[in-house]
Amino acid sequence: MSHISYPFKKTNKSVYQKPASVLTEDNIYWKKLGQPVLVKEFGAIDYLDFSPVEPYYFAATCSVRIQIYDPITKIVAKNISKFVEAAYGGCFRSDGRLLVAGSEEAAVKLFDVQSKNVLRVFTGHTGPVHRTFFTKDQTKVISFSDDKSVCLWDIATEQKLTNFSEHADYIRAGAPSPVSPDLILSGGYDHAVKLYDCRTNGTVLSVNHGCPVESTIFIPSGGLFISAGGTEIKVWDIFNGGKLLANISQHHKTVTTLRLSSNSSRLMSASLDRHVKIYDISTFKVVHNIDFPNAILSMAISENDDVLAVGMIDGVISIRKREQPVRHSEEKKGLYKFAPDHVQTSSVDVIVSKQKIEKSSNFEKHLRKMEFDKALSAVLKSYVAVKYPEKTIALIQEMLRRKVLHVALDGLSEKDIGSLLRFFIKNLGETRFTRTVIDAANVFVDVFENQIKMFSEQNLWLCNSLQEEIKQETDVSKRASELEGAIGLLLSGAQTNTTKDILEINDILTPSSKAQKEIVIDV
Repeated sequence: MSHISYPFKKTNKSVYQKPASVLTEDNIYWKKLGQPVLVKEFGAIDYLDFSPVEPYYFAATCSVRIQIYDPITKIVAKNISKFVEAAYGGCFRSDGRLLVAGSEEAAVKLFDVQSKNVLRVFTGHTGPVHRTFFTKDQTKVISFSDDKSVCLWDIATEQKLTNFSEHADYIRAGAPSPVSPDLILSGGYDHAVKLYDCRTNGTVLSVNHGCPVESTIFIPSGGLFISAGGTEIKVWDIFNGGKLLANISQHHKTVTTLRLSSNSSRLMSASLDRHVKIYDISTFKVVHNIDFPNAILSMAISENDDVLAVGMIDGVISIRKREQPVRHSEEKKGLYKFAPDHVQTSSVDVIVSKQKIEKSSNFEKHLRKMEFDKALSAVLKSYVAVKYPEKTIALIQEMLRRKVLHVALDGLSEKDIGSLLRFFIKNLGETRFTRTVIDAANVFVDVFENQIKMFSEQNLWLCNSLQEEIKQETDVSKRASELEGAIGLLLSGAQTNTTKDILEINDILTPSSKAQKEIVIDV
């Protein structure tokens, strides 16, 4: 049998290239966070929180202490270790001066950040306290405990103001309202997320997340809140009776932390699946993803998205700092000029541009010489007070701080007194300046109380006009307070009315067949 040989033809295999990832603005923006610096602690990182004021230190709560890190040097600036058992949920106040934390000891402790001293100890819980926050007005503290209760504490008196025990399991998540000091959100392991009103000591809203809740957060407008638990993130509408607006399932393990970034236009979520995902808050679609070496327990991001800190289950904190972009015109200066165009140079070296020395203003010169009346007179000139009122306000604030405004007012001429009164009248209603204008007007009255009758006719008329303006502002404030109270009552009654309506509808929809016929006949 003869064998016929045929030339062998190789199988034609198409070369399939990996699809190129689309480079978006978000990808470029978040990749500039740079390479992580890893810091090792002695226990799992329970909670991270950035100070809202410069230099934006962040507090890492782990084991029996709170470490306050400098995000620039990545070293511990302060160490708070006034705990016998594990510390939880260390959180800064909005001025960065105070820090509150819970503990395994069932106590809530308030610290002075500068001295590290314990200022207050709030006792009353019977279980570990895992989360603590300051209220919107910064005068009270909220605590969420494993004893299934939420407590509101007064900082000044160290007393418990109110207590909510609506949950049936541990409470490990919560948030204060960003618009009202009286509204509190809590999330429990009983799958429930509840909104309380401290004015009525009742539950305004309750929704079922469907899994043990690990983290909750408000949208800054205060009308929406977001809950995270299991692998899902859910968005709820308060004004629509707790309507579910979105259900996000992008993680494949438990979501542990939620944060807002990019001026609240982006939502960030961290999970035990080792990923941090970033969403566009208008569409709730993922715009970027950051991978980490281990399961994530906590996360925080600083002002302007400059530093991202992520705490992991093995006690490692990953700190990513945003790199400053190098301008194209500066790329080939110094050592860079010897590098070929295709070589990427390191961004470690920073080129410091020559700073222009600004010429001091007249009022600053007088202030340095302690000529307070001349400094105030300089900022009351029409071309400053009208065009740059913030300069006038800045000087008045500085004088109030130094407690020398009465000295400056005492040396003013009749003309400058008129200019000051006109400035008060014009800027009293300006929200940015109202507080300063009121404080300065009080000092003005103290200084000139016995001399007002000796003012010129024009200045007397200006004094009367200022008095009328203050009266009108007071009336507006009263009406606003009444309106706020009315809205609060509506919100408090919303849940009750909704429940009543549902019961009535159920009664109508589930009658006997005979009753159904009667309803049809009546209609």
